[in-house]
Amino acid sequence: MTDANTPAKPRGLGGLAVYGERRVFVMLLLGFASGLPNLLIFDTLSAWLRDANVSLEVIAFFGLATLTYALKFVWAPLLDRTNIPVLTKWLGHRRSWMLATQAMLILGLWLISGSNPQNALGMVALFAVIVGFFGATQDIAIDAWRIEAADDSRQGAMAAAYQLGWRAAQITAGAVPLILAELYNWNLSYAVMAALMGFGVLGVLMAPREQQHIVRPIPVGDVPSRPAFEVVEWVVRLALIAVAALVIGTGLTDKPDALLWAFSGLMDEPARLAVTAGLENNELAGVLLQFAYVIGGFALLAAACWPLPGLRTRPGAYLAGSFGEPLMDFFVRFGRLALPILALICLYRLADFVLNIMNPFYQDLGFTKIEIAEVRKVFGVIATSVGVVLGGWMVARLGLIRTMVIGAFMSPVSNLIFAWLATQGHQLSALFVAISVDNLATGIAGTALIAYMSSLTSIGFTATQYALFSSLYALPGKIIASQSGKIVEGSARWADGGGLPAIFKGLFNRMPEGSLVEGAAKSGVSVAGLGAGYFTFFLYSTVIGVFAILLAFYVAKRQPAVMAEQKAREDEAAAEAQPS
Repeated sequence: MTDANTPAKPRGLGGLAVYGERRVFVMLLLGFASGLPNLLIFDTLSAWLRDANVSLEVIAFFGLATLTYALKFVWAPLLDRTNIPVLTKWLGHRRSWMLATQAMLILGLWLISGSNPQNALGMVALFAVIVGFFGATQDIAIDAWRIEAADDSRQGAMAAAYQLGWRAAQITAGAVPLILAELYNWNLSYAVMAALMGFGVLGVLMAPREQQHIVRPIPVGDVPSRPAFEVVEWVVRLALIAVAALVIGTGLTDKPDALLWAFSGLMDEPARLAVTAGLENNELAGVLLQFAYVIGGFALLAAACWPLPGLRTRPGAYLAGSFGEPLMDFFVRFGRLALPILALICLYRLADFVLNIMNPFYQDLGFTKIEIAEVRKVFGVIATSVGVVLGGWMVARLGLIRTMVIGAFMSPVSNLIFAWLATQGHQLSALFVAISVDNLATGIAGTALIAYMSSLTSIGFTATQYALFSSLYALPGKIIASQSGKIVEGSARWADGGGLPAIFKGLFNRMPEGSLVEGAAKSGVSVAGLGAGYFTFFLYSTVIGVFAILLAFYVAKRQPAVMAEQKAREDEAAAEAQPS
């Protein structure tokens, strides 16, 4: 989203000055408020549930409370088009939604703190779902305010501050409740977490109003009112949207629990087992089924919002405008470049998302759990934070498009450092180097992507468009990542059998004592074979990142011309609209 009054890019280290601005500090507080609820409703809550002797099967079901974060684009149009009585007039459109959701989050966490899972497990689950829903809704409002409150030159710093606040919240939500529970009790720990949401409230009250916001009207004045018919139509359409959300969520999470729960009365046991077995299949068929769920869910969502053929109705017009117009706006503005941009968003972080087996990799190399924790969770957080700040500075100094292209290189190139680490074995200094390079690159690429996606939105559609982008960017990676372990072990067996990966086995003839030994025994391959398997996997993760690099260059070369054409059309339309 561009601003006509965008200031000139600062020179040298001048880009760091943006971190001293009020909006950036506010973004730090809002990032903290965004990161706090997510961990509290599953990861941290699971520890409390286990203390309360809840079964692992039931605890796993609580993970569905976080499904709302993947599906937030479904109700994002509501935040674009709906004002909150009294609050909107006082605070503005975006801040009113932030404050309202934070009030519900504080209430939800407070209700959890006053509950006992041993005798009120159902209520704890309900409160967790409430926190999950309003946590995702808060994210929609925060993202929209961040985009509308600053021009493109500030989006890098805003994104960096958001990520720093979010990471601080993750550390807080992951550690402080456990310490308080050990010293006192779980109820107190969640009461403290509810109080810490006050940082988000402070951020809202300190935040300036968004620079501009418009509620795009949906013309329904000429559509005849049919109250009785419209009630039935709304019920059917909203039910279809709910089903579509469950289907999409099943594909995104690879967990059919919510879908099975919703339709348990319509499915017999063989059907339930077929759905579960299909998604749990770690072969290519399982991946294709996940894609099928996602595509089918989006098709059902489109059908739910599509106007009735040959009959104009108010529900149809409203839903088509709420969901269809933001997409139409994007495709009209970017024209032939729209699909390449969406593909770039989907592939930009793909090379990172497939690295979902890193802890087993470090363990196979012989690193202890303490060594892994110290380097990844302490030193790694510092390296990521440096990368995040550097990414924000790059957007301010180099511009958004250049930073986006540089960020596209970061993930695949940094993955090569892990191929090198595999050949070094259990050497702590090598682990420090690899984590430093990778986390620094991750911080830069993440900031670049957030800033770039923010620039693609339009006033009036900010919440809907960004929520959709942020859901799409992780989609391919989440699904393809399920094959990572299979690729490592398959490549290792192929290497032992004399296949192509065998050319890398010579790199692992002089490994430090103990490196890859236990992992090779568990996988049933030789030490050199497992090393070759990991080496092949990291090369594969680098190669799939090349597609993002090529797309980044393609988009970067053509986007300025497309935007110039759009600007010329807007100026021409504005000139024609002026009275002579």
